[in-house]
Amino acid sequence: MSAIGTGYDLSASTYSPDGRIFQVEYATKAVENSGTAIGLRCKDGVVLAVEKLVQSKLMVPGSNRRILAVDRHSGMAIAGLLADGRHVIKRARDEAENYRDIYRVPIPGKMLTDRIGQYVSMHTLYSSVRPFGSALLIGAVDTHGPQLFLVEPSGVYWGYAGCAIGKGKQVAKAEIEKLKLDELTVAEGVKEAARIIYAAHDENKDREFQLEMSWIPVANGGRHQPVPPEIQAEAEQYAKDALLGDEMEDDDDDM
Repeated sequence: MSAIGTGYDLSASTYSPDGRIFQVEYATKAVENSGTAIGLRCKDGVVLAVEKLVQSKLMVPGSNRRILAVDRHSGMAIAGLLADGRHVIKRARDEAENYRDIYRVPIPGKMLTDRIGQYVSMHTLYSSVRPFGSALLIGAVDTHGPQLFLVEPSGVYWGYAGCAIGKGKQVAKAEIEKLKLDELTVAEGVKEAARIIYAAHDENKDREFQLEMSWIPVANGGRHQPVPPEIQAEAEQYAKDALLGDEMEDDDDDM
């Protein structure tokens, strides 16, 4: 009975006999069914990229953004339920504002992540709430340099040099592991992030998507901002050319 969650998934505060909390696992499944999101911590900044699946051809391009700013020096990418992710980002903005009001400096990336991790974890402890069906990639540039973190629906958070979440995370993770991130600039990271998103989407060609990207370069004072349109267009063309080259190599191998 416990293997399928029957009777043990009615509350986030109930453990199954084998020590599982099924509502947290269901929330994680919502993240895995979402479009791919990746983060790259380069030598001079952080790059965030999201594969935003198009739900309708009538949807206005650029609406329902999945990458949002938290503070001037930090931003978050959402995978999973967008409404849940936006709620968490609002909390993150409040934490950043309170920290700045008290200490007169921007909140460090790790402290912001710790506070958000605790807030997300709190929603797995009580029967009156449910876990958030979203995972968040947090990018920041602070006194410790470029920072990248992942907050899972359980509230656990990890620091990463490169990370992928969502439906294509296995393909994206394999591609990220091939990169020498310590030697990569944010300009190069934008191109690689676009290439990885296109490669991860390759398994779902029947669904259109929009590529959403932002960066936090150290060179401009560590400000989080969307990647300029001309640079993103160049990165997308680079990704398409790389994907086409891979397909041609596969055809040659088949011959």
